[in-house]
Amino acid sequence: MAENGWHRVDPADVPADGRVRSVTVDGRGVALSRCGARLGALENHCPHQGGPLGEGSIEKGWLRCPWHGYDYDPVTGQPPEGFGDAVATYPVEERADGVFVRLPDPAPPARTVADVLVETLVAWGVRHVFGMVGHSNLGFAEALRRAEARGELTYFGIRHEGAAAFAASAYGKLTGRPAACFAIAGPGSTNLLTGLYDAKLDGAPVLAISGQVPSKVLGRGAFQDVDLSAVFRDVAVSTTTVHSGSDHGELAALAVKHALDRRGVAHLVLPDEVQVQPSDAEPSTPDGRRAGRAGPPGAAAVTAAAALVRNARRPVFVVGHGARDAAAEVTALAERLGAPVLTTFKAKGLVPDTHPLGAGVLGRSGTPVASWLMNEADVLVAVGASFSNHTGIAAYKPILQIDDDPAAIGRFDAVTTSLLGDARLALDALVAELGEPKAEDQRADVAARWAIWRAEKARRVADDRGRGVSAAAVFDALSRHLPADAVVTVDVGNHAYSLGRYLESKGQPVLMSGYLGSIGFGYPAALGAWAAAPDRPVVAVTGDGGFGQYATELTTAVKYGIPVKHVLLNNNALGKISKEQLAGDYPVWQTSLVNPDWAAYAELCGATGIAVTGREQLDEAMAALFAAEGPTLLCVEQDAELL
Repeated sequence: MAENGWHRVDPADVPADGRVRSVTVDGRGVALSRCGARLGALENHCPHQGGPLGEGSIEKGWLRCPWHGYDYDPVTGQPPEGFGDAVATYPVEERADGVFVRLPDPAPPARTVADVLVETLVAWGVRHVFGMVGHSNLGFAEALRRAEARGELTYFGIRHEGAAAFAASAYGKLTGRPAACFAIAGPGSTNLLTGLYDAKLDGAPVLAISGQVPSKVLGRGAFQDVDLSAVFRDVAVSTTTVHSGSDHGELAALAVKHALDRRGVAHLVLPDEVQVQPSDAEPSTPDGRRAGRAGPPGAAAVTAAAALVRNARRPVFVVGHGARDAAAEVTALAERLGAPVLTTFKAKGLVPDTHPLGAGVLGRSGTPVASWLMNEADVLVAVGASFSNHTGIAAYKPILQIDDDPAAIGRFDAVTTSLLGDARLALDALVAELGEPKAEDQRADVAARWAIWRAEKARRVADDRGRGVSAAAVFDALSRHLPADAVVTVDVGNHAYSLGRYLESKGQPVLMSGYLGSIGFGYPAALGAWAAAPDRPVVAVTGDGGFGQYATELTTAVKYGIPVKHVLLNNNALGKISKEQLAGDYPVWQTSLVNPDWAAYAELCGATGIAVTGREQLDEAMAALFAAEGPTLLCVEQDAELL
């Protein structure tokens, strides 16, 4: 307690004779020293470069700064005669009940440039920040702390900046809105890049914020001096350094606008000293700054598209992540035509596998149901699909492509006709022009192909060589236990192919590192998905290779009470790479992994750990996974050959 500015020092913090210590008193740093009977309390900043005097040492009666060796009297704060500036002192008393230091009343906190930036981001709808606080972003971190205290945003301190970028990317993929990721200058910011490239290639809006070295040493080879705008120029749709004389709120507003309008990464660089400069500027708001992307296609294009679909006997829909807001329109038209709906892996769950026309994923991660139906089609209606080579949309078929990005139309191969516009509006226009279609009802074909595939899956579920559990068995169990409103994140590896192939979605969306295909995405993405949808179950599915890259983020989930349900398929190897080596007639080399007991590791982190070594344990373990409170890890020892 304080009385007239006097604050009692914790007895454990009082130094012994001839020693000095950094002590926090009323939230402020004090260099507290003892020299014989004398106590000294100095401001804990060397006046030359701010070195923490409390971390120095007392030599021959002088307090020596640990950074550059400047000397001061530990009681008066005076330097040796002729040696520069003195250090501010505080009154200090040793009483019967302890040592007391008297501090002046703290100055009211000044509103800073960082506050303007954060208030602008909040006004533009940024609600979550993932990052790591460090020496070159402390001013901005303080503005984030104030905003969080006001209830305006939530901050998640992660263990690796790459996880922050993946989390923000997943948030953007799920919501279409940007979260922010946040790092220091130099290595903190370069660690963001992989997750930001994931966002770039999958068209997810993300705001990246970098601290930077002070402007006066920028470009002079200072510690952690990296030209961040040059580094980020390829990954970001915009990268801007916020200078002292900038219109700070406007630059923050433009960053969010660019991320939204251009579906990508916008980057701000904040020099250290600019963050804390006083400012009375108002935050910039989005009023009158946004235009909707939704637009209808042209009339002539609609006429041509309607004619193609009207005359098709066996039309099939292929829908991608770009159709996520048009699921109802896709389903309604498919039901009118009796046409199967195939999805890309990124769009898994957009039309449930349980729907009579739902045919699952097409491509390398897909089902034979989808591939058979595509091969039997006479027209493909591709809605919001990127035509990835992993999806394998049959380019030789007549194709109607619907997309709102002109660069996406015919990107790899020519299409028969196209509708450029918002998917919902384009499908509405197509329905209005369609007339009487000639399509056959293919529901019976869909049901027959599912029956064949489910019988094969049942055989694979039963496979057991005594070397672990088959992937088919894992995803059979997960299909039955997965809550209908869950969000699933998946990493990169054999388990991802198996998830696409075996997991029967009831409409649960799946988030993945699509075009970048980055290992390590799965668990950090689950943190971002939970921030976006905290009332929904979030399930991360990873292999041991991917999870190993960000395994300490489990402690992030524990710290913030993020109840990620994690299904970890463990085969003690980079299984996908081993498979590729064999496919290329190479020997399997350097793909084995040494792992901890993952269930025990989860317990050490403060989470719940569950281990499965046999198929007969799966149902009970899955039930326990979803019944557990808080973050939970279910480790399944997998047979790497039973994919």
